[in-house]
Amino acid sequence: MPRFAANLSMLFTEYPFIERFDRAAAAGFEAVEFLFPYDEDVPAIHDALRRNGLQQVLFNLPAGDFAKGDRGIANDPRRVDEFKEGVARALEIATTLDCKRLNCLAGVAVGDFHYRDQMNTLYSNLAYATEQAQSAGVLQLIEPLNQFDAPNFLISTITRAHEVLWKMGEPPNLRLQFDVYHQQRMQGNITNAFERYFDQIGHVQIADSPNRNQPGTGEINFPYVFNAIDDSGYDGWVSLEYRPLGTTEESLSWLHEWGYWPDELLEEGGDD
Repeated sequence: MPRFAANLSMLFTEYPFIERFDRAAAAGFEAVEFLFPYDEDVPAIHDALRRNGLQQVLFNLPAGDFAKGDRGIANDPRRVDEFKEGVARALEIATTLDCKRLNCLAGVAVGDFHYRDQMNTLYSNLAYATEQAQSAGVLQLIEPLNQFDAPNFLISTITRAHEVLWKMGEPPNLRLQFDVYHQQRMQGNITNAFERYFDQIGHVQIADSPNRNQPGTGEINFPYVFNAIDDSGYDGWVSLEYRPLGTTEESLSWLHEWGYWPDELLEEGGDD
């Protein structure tokens, strides 16, 4: 049975950020992730993890200014120093939170630079991040984002992400983040892709397609997908990175209805 984690940038957003850790634990989660900690109170996050017995499993390297359209800066030749500073900051926080995975968003294509130059910058930056992460005992990941949600994103498919690893010589501390939602939007063939790239997968995220809501609201046969993940021998976390329809607590009903969590967790984790 998959081990489910909660993405607190997407779930429990009805509550202040630090309270989301309490809500996640009350709902039955043992692990959490979020997108970015850089504008948050990191000591308060540390305390929230400890008091709830939660494991922090992932967050992203600094990815620029999302409000201005950035989706990562690893491909931008003008921002190499900024990228390296971000790696240092991310690893400092990862050490504080005992987080063993960091994800890198490659970035949106930069019109001022040739594609080859952007890819070479990405390879160099990823090699640096991977080496630094390995020294800190952290696994470095790279994630493709679909072109519908992130137009002109440089690495938009698992195939392209695999090519990055291959051209970099498949460093042992660099792995793929396999997002079921992004895979379905771009290429489909979810279980085939998971099997094909299994040896390079370091983390899994899920949301239904096409609207990125909870499982059971779209076109993906999640029981089939979860069975395939179990059969593969994958023993990492499967993180819920979806936009809930209804309250977050209501959106978790599929975990109980499909037999992944016992009903008493639903009762304990309900609204006060």
